[in-house]
Amino acid sequence: MADVSRGRARRVVVGLGEILWDLLPAGRQLGGAPANFAYHAHLLGAEAYVASCVGDDPLGREICSRIDALGLDRRFIQVCGTHPTGTVEVNLDAAGNPQYVIRGNVAWDFIEFTPELLQLAGRCDAVCFGTLCQRSEVSRRTIHEFLNATRPDCLRVLDINLRQSYFSREIIDQSLVAANVLKMNDQELPVVAKMLGITGSDPEVIAKLIDHYSLQMVAVTKAEEGSILCGVDRVSRHPGFKVEVAYTVGAGDAFTAALVTGMMMNFDLEKLNAAANRIASHVCTRAGATPEIPAELANELFRE
Repeated sequence: MADVSRGRARRVVVGLGEILWDLLPAGRQLGGAPANFAYHAHLLGAEAYVASCVGDDPLGREICSRIDALGLDRRFIQVCGTHPTGTVEVNLDAAGNPQYVIRGNVAWDFIEFTPELLQLAGRCDAVCFGTLCQRSEVSRRTIHEFLNATRPDCLRVLDINLRQSYFSREIIDQSLVAANVLKMNDQELPVVAKMLGITGSDPEVIAKLIDHYSLQMVAVTKAEEGSILCGVDRVSRHPGFKVEVAYTVGAGDAFTAALVTGMMMNFDLEKLNAAANRIASHVCTRAGATPEIPAELANELFRE
């Protein structure tokens, strides 16, 4: 793990939502955007936790072993005896972009809001959540109870991750009300705008989202074309870094982890955008959604 927290208290960061196995042509990989986010935040120096649920089955036990091997604390990964561990069939197109078939009625649909999660919420400096895990009433209720229990200064990051039909106007609206940072990709932006009835160019839509939901920031990733970060009164555009792409799954989650790390360190928008793109581009050059981030790279980007 990179020693980017030297000289300051480690921030408590939580990935709240799905944890699962991505079933890839080359074999299964640990997946779930919140879990990937927590892993990358851990590598960047945070005291990071995954808050989710697995089944009481071999795949669930294998996830727990994998979390241990990655150096993450799994005390907030619940075990469900009535529903199986989640799996997602992932097929990659010629450019390495993923298409997902997500199994329903699995353990992460039934995350319970426990006294332990309540305590974690009160300690939390940043939490990342999405719309996918809110497809079930149980986990949706838990996510919002957790968000409501965080401190006012906590970064509540909505990484939308629109998947299949597992989202609605109500879920997106309620999630934006609970969030203060929004991250999505350029394909999700027009979908969100249409569902919320927001018209205009992309910059106009982003400005309206910031104003209507009182957001601190909106981040829009554009794959190999970089990203746009929009604050209340500033905009940063980064062209991205040209790399030889091996695997894109997890790169967006690494971007979000770097974004959160930089925000907690009060980076200006240009530095923040460059650091998040650099981390995401590195992850794209490695196999799997949870590759190592070299300590020298993390320290270079996130040195105070």
